[in-house]
Amino acid sequence: MTTRKSLALAALVAVMGLSACNTIQGAGTDIKKTGNAIEDTAEKAKPK
Repeated sequence: MTTRKSLALAALVAVMGLSACNTIQGAGTDIKKTGNAIEDTAEKAKPK
C-alpha cells in the first residue's frame, strides 16, 4: 500500500513539474514580446 502512495505522489510531482515548465516558458515569451514592443516604440520616438 505504501508503494502505491509513493508512486502516485511521484506521478503527481512529475505532472506538476512538467506543467510549470510550460507556464514559465509562456511567461518568458510574453515578457520578451513586451520588451520588443517597448524597444520598437522607443526607436520610433527617437529624434532624427
